Amino acid sequence: MSEIKNTKQQIRLPIILALAISAGIWIGATFAEPKTDRNDLKAAIYKLQEIITYINRDYVDSVNTNELVEYGIQRMLEKLDPHSSYIPAKDATLAKSQLDGEFDGIGVEFGIIRDTIYVVAPLTGGPSEKLGIQSGDQIIRVDGKTVAGTGITNRDVFDLLRGPRGSKVMIDIKRKNQKDLIPYEITRDKIPQYSINATYMVNDEIGYIKVTRFAATTHEEFKKSVRDLKEQGMKKLILDLQSNPGGYMGAAINIADEILDENALIVSQQGKLNRYNQKAFAIKPGLFEDGSVIVLINEGSASASEIVAGAIQDNDRGLIVGRRSFGKGLVQMPIDLSDGAELRLTIARYYTPSGRSIQKPYGEDEDYSSDWVNRFEHGEFFTADSIKFDDSLRYETKSGRAVYGGGGIMPDFFVPLDTTMSSAYVNRIFNSDSAREFILDYLDKNKKKFDNMSFEDYYHKYQVSEDMLQSLIKVGEKNKVKYDEKDFKKSKDYLKILLKAHMGRNIFDDNAFYKIINDINEVYLQALNLFDQAEELAFVSKKEE
Repeated sequence: MSEIKNTKQQIRLPIILALAISAGIWIGATFAEPKTDRNDLKAAIYKLQEIITYINRDYVDSVNTNELVEYGIQRMLEKLDPHSSYIPAKDATLAKSQLDGEFDGIGVEFGIIRDTIYVVAPLTGGPSEKLGIQSGDQIIRVDGKTVAGTGITNRDVFDLLRGPRGSKVMIDIKRKNQKDLIPYEITRDKIPQYSINATYMVNDEIGYIKVTRFAATTHEEFKKSVRDLKEQGMKKLILDLQSNPGGYMGAAINIADEILDENALIVSQQGKLNRYNQKAFAIKPGLFEDGSVIVLINEGSASASEIVAGAIQDNDRGLIVGRRSFGKGLVQMPIDLSDGAELRLTIARYYTPSGRSIQKPYGEDEDYSSDWVNRFEHGEFFTADSIKFDDSLRYETKSGRAVYGGGGIMPDFFVPLDTTMSSAYVNRIFNSDSAREFILDYLDKNKKKFDNMSFEDYYHKYQVSEDMLQSLIKVGEKNKVKYDEKDFKKSKDYLKILLKAHMGRNIFDDNAFYKIINDINEVYLQALNLFDQAEELAFVSKKEE
């Protein structure tokens, strides 16, 4: 197996977002296969061409041949694995922009409430902010075409508002307390997307970094976050990868390199072809090789998140806290097709430094898409004892601690899912966008209350009132969310914290949201009490080198 350092070339072999379960692809191989009845590539392609030709020429009704081919591609991939995927040309640009770390557009965060596009917030430095577009503005027309009340979707909004840098789009906005629509001509520009949503000091020593995905810019964002926190005195780090679905393998390797000692193995991969067999090592002095580290994971942490967690766990560099991760150990390679579509083809399996594959089982006998439901019903989210490991998949970390392959990263410290505060009613309030509608309206009416309020005052003193909750209930009822008194009483305190956190994001930034919401995050709270053990583990590991 060749040893490949974590250079730019590795970014070309990404582990693509694990939770975007596969759609399907059609592949033309460029290498020779043994010629047999079952695996004669030429014969297979000829057969497909024959069938499509007969359908196009002789079928009794007119058919859309392209639609048939797209459908066939998708079904073909179902025979491979859950993560090889095909992205049609119309969706490929959007899919790429989510990992590239930037896109061209007008620069707004939006929501669709009662069939109308609402501006949640103009993005900092974007063209919409510079023109004075405000939170709560409703986009009624785009380039003269009415878009309110037309059944518009998120995809439609992307198609209308994104476009090449320098191109112009005309939008007409309805603003509260103004009778007439306000026209804006917006010149689209490059809009950065951030993959690190929060960076803050928990106390004088502990820093917190929340990574939401692994994109092309994540490593640079991570370095900036670490430098900022070290300037504020950080000696211990919480790296929050909860519900991070993954992304670029190179970004994961580079972040692990900032934490692990030089020459530590980060990840290896093996494929059918030798050119896909690689090993990645820490190759440079990292920004945070000495301080204590705790990594937070849960059932939504996948792919690149599992590479980072596995590397830190197997090298005994820090503690993993939370619940068992998703279990995606397959590597996808993006391939641009001639019509603008993209094929993401599984070309290898990856292995943590101890040699374990964390890919959970898949195949005809495995209900892959229902794995989370099965875990929940089996009780895994609530007790670690419900998780049984196969002794044949036992591996050891650098210091001899037992770890297991076969399906996700099992944390060093298990934290059960807390369902005592949440309820179906609260979920419906947020899923219906009733909470967002209420917040936009409330902040619009109470701007002066928050104009000179610092975050510290907001965090420590501001409370969501009973009147606010009653107003939220009414907004929910208007959006056909039936009031449930039992659920409301159960979740009342929880709902107050959620509202305060989401309002804090609108008033301040994402740091405000995570600082508030982490006060009820059991995984985060548990981690705060484990730094002595994380420090001891790292000390023992370094002593053995």
